[in-house]
Amino acid sequence: MTSELIAPPSTTLVDDRPADGLFRVDRAALVDEGVLARERRAIFDKCWLYVGHVSEVPNPGDFRARTVAGRPLVLWRGGDGEVRVFLNACRHRGAQLCRVPEGNARGMSCFYHAWTYANDGRLTALPDVDGYGPDFDRSRFSLNSPPRVEEYRGFVFCCFDPDAVSLPEYLGEARDYLDLVADQSPDMEVVDGVHEYSMEANWKLFVENSLDGYHLIPLHRTYFDYLKSTEDSYLDPRKATEAKDLGNGHAVITVEGPWARPVARWTPAMGEENREYVEGQRARLEEEFGADRARRIATTDRNLLIFPNLVINDIMGIVVRTITPTAAGRTLVAQWTMATKGEPESVRARRLDSYVTFQGPGGLATPDDMEACESCQEGFAVAAESPWSDISRGIHKEATDGPFVASDEVQQRAFWRRWRDLLGTV
Repeated sequence: MTSELIAPPSTTLVDDRPADGLFRVDRAALVDEGVLARERRAIFDKCWLYVGHVSEVPNPGDFRARTVAGRPLVLWRGGDGEVRVFLNACRHRGAQLCRVPEGNARGMSCFYHAWTYANDGRLTALPDVDGYGPDFDRSRFSLNSPPRVEEYRGFVFCCFDPDAVSLPEYLGEARDYLDLVADQSPDMEVVDGVHEYSMEANWKLFVENSLDGYHLIPLHRTYFDYLKSTEDSYLDPRKATEAKDLGNGHAVITVEGPWARPVARWTPAMGEENREYVEGQRARLEEEFGADRARRIATTDRNLLIFPNLVINDIMGIVVRTITPTAAGRTLVAQWTMATKGEPESVRARRLDSYVTFQGPGGLATPDDMEACESCQEGFAVAAESPWSDISRGIHKEATDGPFVASDEVQQRAFWRRWRDLLGTV
């Protein structure tokens, strides 16, 4: 395994030759700790990263502790109603200020020396302030924030590069797909609770998997057999799907599955008691957005990647998932689920049951995905003899700009090309 100082350049790790029908990735990109060190500098220190959703801190004083790109942060709504992101480190000696995952507080006091901060970040008190002399200025010691913090449709992002482009410019064409989530209701919310789990595999494998329409039927056969018995339907692999490169490394795949979508696609498995509500939601969407956009919101399933590591699975439930490396062969995953605020309890119960059954860490799909990624990582032990992973499915269509289906891998190539270009800067 190579060291950081001699980690291979990104241009040699990605072999991209559309004219030859070839796109492959050197597996060193998935096992080399030196590559990960470069990713931290070129990607996680430079790109916009997801922190949380404003609905998670609905009231003044509400806070959530998060770790983003290895940095401890606090998402905190101030007494003035503004949602801010602070570095979770006391300005005095750097001890973590917030030591619980969530709560409500007008202020927080550091356990080490009792420096105390208001929920707008101001330093409000400290013991024996006279010891600092008459010219001590508390305003110089407010909590620090990441250099850039912005919100889009309730999704809060930060960036550790002060010179980064604005969040809307960074999101680009991906904004439309975030809108399809946000437009499902005038008031979307993240449901309380979080699933956190780890995987003994490289983080990029799970990003690939999250956009991979090729594995759906073979890998998740158990789920679809279950679905046939509960939904009286089956996902027809011949049914139209779509994959898109959205620019900046972002990508999406879409499909219309057989399962219920609580937003506005009723099936008998949802129960007759929920039919009127769900069909009423569909009518509301058509009135507000028109028939075509209402169909996209209500009936189209999508997996969206916001480069580098935010995946939103808007399927039978909405999963907001971050994929974070801790080593070249180890990944931490955190995921939340979103819902329509105020929906009937029976609809919420169906939504959560569908989410846990398929997308939860103990469900019928996620363990399959994790096992597949970990099996790949184990297989990379022969990387010296078999060094390349092929990602060229559908590449012949790039000459005519598609259209692409979900199994064509244009979406994974979008990720890897952006990865290659950014890594080439360090």
